[in-house]
Formats: sequence, structure tokens, C-alpha cells
Amino acid sequence: MRLSYARFDLKLKHTFTISRSSRDVSPVDLVQIEHNGVIGFGEAAPSTRYGESVDSVEQFLSKLAFEKFDDPFQLESVLTYVDCTAPDNSSAKAAVDIALHDLVGKLLGLPLCVYWGLDREKTPLTSFTIGIDAPPVIEQKVREAEEYPILKIKLGGTNDEEIIRTIRKVTQKTLRVDANEGWKTREVAVERIKWLEQEGVEFIEQPMPAADLRGTAWVRERVNLPLIADESSARLHDVPKLQGVFDGINIKLMKCAGLREAMRMIHTARACGLKVMVGCMIESSVGISAAAQLSPLVDYADLDGNVLVSNDPFEGVSIVNGKLKLPNRPGIGVMTKSD
Repeated sequence: MRLSYARFDLKLKHTFTISRSSRDVSPVDLVQIEHNGVIGFGEAAPSTRYGESVDSVEQFLSKLAFEKFDDPFQLESVLTYVDCTAPDNSSAKAAVDIALHDLVGKLLGLPLCVYWGLDREKTPLTSFTIGIDAPPVIEQKVREAEEYPILKIKLGGTNDEEIIRTIRKVTQKTLRVDANEGWKTREVAVERIKWLEQEGVEFIEQPMPAADLRGTAWVRERVNLPLIADESSARLHDVPKLQGVFDGINIKLMKCAGLREAMRMIHTARACGLKVMVGCMIESSVGISAAAQLSPLVDYADLDGNVLVSNDPFEGVSIVNGKLKLPNRPGIGVMTKSD
């Protein structure tokens, strides 16, 4: 097998702001694994929150000796080798994992969801993300998201109430709130969540800093809305310790090193009595379509990273009235737009 990669700048339709950062461009690395003339596509969407950049992704990928593998169906051996090459580097590992799964699906002539025995019609609704912004821009974003019945609202700044009031002037849709660790004290988190309980919010994602599990458990005892772990839930080993702290977890391929571990996290979360959401970073249709193949297994989806960008070089999963629609193509189901 032969591995290759190239960086690509995803351009956002709007400046994307969360509690800790703001950006107009999101660099990714697009990966290919070729075997006997068949190409599998993968993507690394690195986040500085997890210590990654496109430079670190490429440094990691340059260490991999893929030429020593000649059987793409040896997923366990290949991906164990990748994971053990160096610690961390989760999005770089995810890119390889996605490309390898895409390759295997293409060699079998099956979409991954079919290969896994899933019902492709049981995909959930996905939310559409509204980043932190000035009220006029937020109103514009909400109107642009008319076809989505669920909105995910980024909070954790100084104007949380202003953002929600602005949105409620425009729509009464179901809201999900993501604070991205922005509420730094227990008291502030409880105060904000209790106010949000009156505003038609379904759940709160990552209210407190990831390491403060004790503080989050304290908050959970005092509020009525479910809490979903994001930054606190990166890889499989994180899941069991979240029992009694959160009500569910958000699995992202770029945090957990790919589809193989994501599947394990889903089953572990179920065993722990936790709800499951599948989410994303800012990604092209490669990363989003890969995650969408798992979506019939989950309770919630937040797979809109590709629709937030203006220059996606691929097409794959689509969204119809907010519902994910898996393409009838093998592997992760993507094709380049030039095709």
C-alpha cells in the first residue's frame, strides 16, 4: 500500500468563533491510501486544543512505512501500528483510519454502514452550528439555517444571554448549547444552565473545563438539562470515568483517531448508560461522510462541518431537511467534485 497526503485550506462562509478561538480558514490534510489502483480517501482536521497542526500531522504521517503492508484488510494490525507509532496525533491517525476503511469498502464494493450491518435509513437529524458573533450576523446565520430543525449554539463568552435572546427573536427551534469549556466556575455554569432551561434548550455540551470532572458532577446535580461531554471525552479510555458526571458523550473522529475507536466508544458508552452524539471539527465531506457512516448507531448528530465551508473539494453525505442522507457509494461514499 502507498500513503500520500497534501494540505488544503478550507475557507469558512462566516468567521467561526467559539469561546476560545476564532478563524476564517481551517487548514486540513487530505490523505490517500492506494492499493492495486484503488484509492481510499482520508482527512486530518487538526485542532490546537489537542496539540495538533497541519505541520504536526505531516510530521507524523512522514514516519509511517506503509509500503510494508500489502493487505488492507488487516485493519487491526495496520491501525495498531499507526496508533503505536507516536502518542497523541489523533487527527493524523484518524486520516489514515478513514482512508483505510474507505479503501476496504471500495474493495468490497460496499458502503461502510452496510459492511457494519447498519440500517442506512436510521440516520439522525444533524444540528447546524451558530458560532459566537454580533447579533445581526447571528440573525443572518439563523435564517441561512432555515432547513435545519435543530441549531447548535456556541456560548461560553460574555454575551451568552444576548446570543440566545437574538436567536429567540428569529426562531423557536430546538437549541443545543455548546460552551466549549467556557464557564470556568461551578456557580457560573449552574447560573447559565438554569437560565437556559427556560429557553427551549435540549442539552448542554461541555459546560466546564475538561479536567474538572468533580466540578461538572457538582453542576449536574443542580441542573435539569442533560450534560454531554466533548473535550472531556477524547478516546476510549475516557468513557468509563464519565459515568455519573455526564449524561452522554460527543465522539469526533479527529479526537479519537478514527472509525475503529469510534465504534468501540459507542459500544462502551452504551454499556455505561451514556447517550451518544457523533460530532465533527471543520472538515470537508471526507471526514463528515466517514463519521456519518456511524450515525445510525447514535442518538444525536452534529455533522455540519462541511456545510460551513465554501470550497469543499469533495461531495458525499447530504442533508435533506436536517436529516443525514448517506450516499449509495462504497466506502465512506465520497467523490471528488471534479469527478
